[in-house]
Amino acid sequence: MKPTFDVAEVVPQSATMSLLTHITDYGDDHVRTAVTIGPDSLFCDRQGVPAWVGLEYMAQSIGAFAGIHERLNGQAPQIGFLVGSRRYQCNQPVFPVGTKLEITAERSYQADNGLGVFNCTIEGDGILATAALNVYQPDDVDAFLQGTDNE
Repeated sequence: MKPTFDVAEVVPQSATMSLLTHITDYGDDHVRTAVTIGPDSLFCDRQGVPAWVGLEYMAQSIGAFAGIHERLNGQAPQIGFLVGSRRYQCNQPVFPVGTKLEITAERSYQADNGLGVFNCTIEGDGILATAALNVYQPDDVDAFLQGTDNE
């Protein structure tokens, strides 16, 4: 039986910016997470959470994927960066309050230098969003942020 993880254990976000509710499954090349939209969800207004926030749900799911694998290898989760997205499409403009969203991120490419590409989906009651996200996890975050990372 594989270990289970809470979001806070594997996603290095501050509590106010941590958007995922829980992790439902993971494997060598995928992760599945969930978000339940509540009236107190970050970015929520009277109608719900704008669909563009789905990109952050996807990015944090990829962060959970990386954090899980780092924990499994005895390491602490590291910070990663969303470099870009391609073809984000959502069939709804808003994720309504009360909706449970299931996010899947499947790794399609991983380079030795920390660059990765994930195909992501968000599914819920009558909701489908898709995108490909490009991410980067440098070996030395401080050097990268200071512009001294030569990769």
